[in-house]
Formats: sequence, C-alpha cells, structure tokens
Amino acid sequence: MSKKTPHHDHTHQSHDAIVKRLKRAEGHLRSIVTMIEDGRACVDIAQQLHAVEKAVYQAKRTLIQDHIDHCLEDAVGALANGEGASLEEFKQITKYL
Repeated sequence: MSKKTPHHDHTHQSHDAIVKRLKRAEGHLRSIVTMIEDGRACVDIAQQLHAVEKAVYQAKRTLIQDHIDHCLEDAVGALANGEGASLEEFKQITKYL
C-alpha cells in the first residue's frame, strides 16, 4: 500500500494537459479491452497498449518535471527555514522517475 502524503492544493500549468492526456489514454484503454473481448489480433492489441503506456509515461514525466521546476524554489526556502518536509517530498517523487 502506498504511503499517503499530505494533500497540497496546488496546480501547475501542465495539469490541464496531463488530465487531457490521461483521459485520452483512459478511453484508449477501454477500447483495448473491447479489442481483446472481440478477439482482435494480438499485434494490434500490443500496439495499442504500447501507445497507452507511452501516454501514461509522458504524463508522469511531465508531472514530475513540472513539480520539480515549480516547487524547487519553495523547497529551498523551506529547507533554509529548517523544514525538512519539502526535501522528503522531493526524495519521494524522484523514485518515480
């Protein structure tokens, strides 16, 4: 089970694009299930799975990069004030790279 981190009410400029990408991948994934149920060729299914995998990977990468780019300044300030939570958050998110 994953460890919950405190909820932060913040969004980044990339979040809308990430949500669009993930919703597209979600729909695509549903269509892959239908392809499997309909007995479509494995090579076609594998190709579509690869496309979904790439979309999810890119969404994750964009999210993490955006987080690092926009939250690093806050983290450095927090560390200067003796707050270690921001450093821990960066350690946690980088394991997903």
